[in-house]
Amino acid sequence: MLEARTVAVVGASDRPDSFGWRMTTEVLRSPGFTRVHLINPGRSTVLGEPCLPSLADVPNPVDLVLLGVPDAALVDQVRLASARGDAGAVVFGSAHGVRDDLVSAAAGLELCGAGCMGFINVTRGVRAIGYLERDPLPPGPIALVTHSGSVFSAMLRTHRRLHYSLVVSSGQELVTTTADYLAQALSMPETQVIGLVLETLRDVPALRAGLAAAAERDIPVVALTVGSSVVGTALVDAHSGALAGSDAAWEALFAAYGVHRCDDLATFTDSLELFAVGRRIRHPGAGIATVHDSGAERVLVADVAERTGVPFAPLAPATTQRLTELLDPGLQATNPLDVWGGGASTEDLFTNCLTALADDAAVEVVALAVDLVTEYDGDDAFPRALTRVQAATDKPVVVLSNLASAIDQPLAATLRAQGIPVLEGTRSGLIALRHLREQAAPALLGTTPIDLDRQRQWTERLVTGEVEALALLMDYGVSVVHSELAASEEAAVAVARRLGHPVVLKTANPEVSHKVDVDGVWLGLADDAAVRTAYAALGRLGAQVEVQRHVPAGVELAIGIWRDPLLGPLLVVAAGGTLVELLDDRVVALAPVTADTARDLVARLKVARLLAGHRGTLPGDLEAVVDTIVAVSDLAHELGDQLDALDVNPLIVTAAGAVAVDALVLPRRPG
Repeated sequence: MLEARTVAVVGASDRPDSFGWRMTTEVLRSPGFTRVHLINPGRSTVLGEPCLPSLADVPNPVDLVLLGVPDAALVDQVRLASARGDAGAVVFGSAHGVRDDLVSAAAGLELCGAGCMGFINVTRGVRAIGYLERDPLPPGPIALVTHSGSVFSAMLRTHRRLHYSLVVSSGQELVTTTADYLAQALSMPETQVIGLVLETLRDVPALRAGLAAAAERDIPVVALTVGSSVVGTALVDAHSGALAGSDAAWEALFAAYGVHRCDDLATFTDSLELFAVGRRIRHPGAGIATVHDSGAERVLVADVAERTGVPFAPLAPATTQRLTELLDPGLQATNPLDVWGGGASTEDLFTNCLTALADDAAVEVVALAVDLVTEYDGDDAFPRALTRVQAATDKPVVVLSNLASAIDQPLAATLRAQGIPVLEGTRSGLIALRHLREQAAPALLGTTPIDLDRQRQWTERLVTGEVEALALLMDYGVSVVHSELAASEEAAVAVARRLGHPVVLKTANPEVSHKVDVDGVWLGLADDAAVRTAYAALGRLGAQVEVQRHVPAGVELAIGIWRDPLLGPLLVVAAGGTLVELLDDRVVALAPVTADTARDLVARLKVARLLAGHRGTLPGDLEAVVDTIVAVSDLAHELGDQLDALDVNPLIVTAAGAVAVDALVLPRRPG
């Protein structure tokens, strides 16, 4: 379908400004089509070309059928195309009320839509759209798949140097999905960057395979997601489910395959341009370097860089000395660098400073962070300096503008044509630079082998509901607090003596998911009397209690598993304890994870600062936390499909280790 050579246009028209006219016009100016069949029962010719009354009159199967017909006619036309053996069709209409029938009628037919703008295979000269777009479209390295038709048009009409191999407005994806288009894009040697604008997940296994293939080939994938339909309706009754939130599936999926996520179109376009126009990082270092002509804007960039997680490279002493010799007195040789002064020509000053930064081994990217305004006196020092720096280094050289509306667009176009991206916003440009850095150090999924005997044993228990949460965790290598069950006051006292005071008493009522919420936990019981008092108080929740050895106070984390309805089991790591939801400090990942990924997950938490030691407290045992995360991720990898959720909360972390003191397991409910 996407590389069609023969096409039938159902609904062709020569009435100016009609949908049929636009659709026909685009087909007739497509150099990739070798045979075009125009179809309209009321016309013998359209735009000077012969016209047939019906798709049934086309003599042979075609590669592509464009359906510019009302929704009521769609099912019959798709059924006819499928019966004829046509390869694919584009359904522009919304197919309101007939979507299920349309899917049934397709019966093996590739289908773009419904509710889409069509597609353009730029490198093959195929324009399967119902709206007029720029002609010709220059071919380029970007493959774009978008659920949004408006984004499809906007990205084709932007002034940016965004040139495409393939552009698809996929709409509702009733049959053919983003994963299919991604596979096709990756099969095209012209594709060097992928852009995705997505509203929901479809065909997850194929999508994961496509993202994995892109990662393996070092092809950057930039994605913008909108909406919250990934999660579905109800979250499971566990902390991990509540924490995962509507964005969790996207977050975990993209992190697993190194997809560069954007939260607006400005960041999306800056990231695409940076990958498509500029160079890649070939010499990993410690961060970026920026050169400014304004002290205030230098501070602005530094502030935004800190918020967006973009580090500035520390400069070597030799670089600092070199810059000091170039700068006017009073200016500091730092990164970010303010070089404005009147003692040297602007072109030479900026060229030499940018080159000095580019020569520093710690610097990965050099950016001229100026507004690139129109110079009414004809001053071209900045573009000339950029050209010289570009020739003097193999590192990425970019322009970082703070105000898109002030950019001299003809000048920006000239720079982009030379391979120098012009990023059109402080925040969006810095995030794009972060994406460029991340592409140089991609994340990888773990490859833990499955223990089939252990998987079979626990699967049987989960199916019958006979699972003790701490025993399950211990079998996967998680360190758990020593605890015993007691069904009477005397038994509780005896267990407490055996474990050694102080102890903790908890209700063991299986109907209670969150014990603290019902005052079902008594801490610090120092003697027999305290145990008896606690047992009596817990009696309202049932006779059975859990007696646990006391664990010293420490940093509390929560580690869990939540099964997303489309993506499957997600690993959730969060700040723990009774305020787990309120703190909203969590990260998610696909299982299994490596130890390095586990360390990164912890580092992304705000509570990580407490683990490092705070106000005289000893640092927590980070490696014990990492081991626990890896163990729970192995559990998710082996048993995730049998679980709705699992919570380890809290995991108490001290200098001596990390111990799980409470856990909840929710086996997967049928249906």
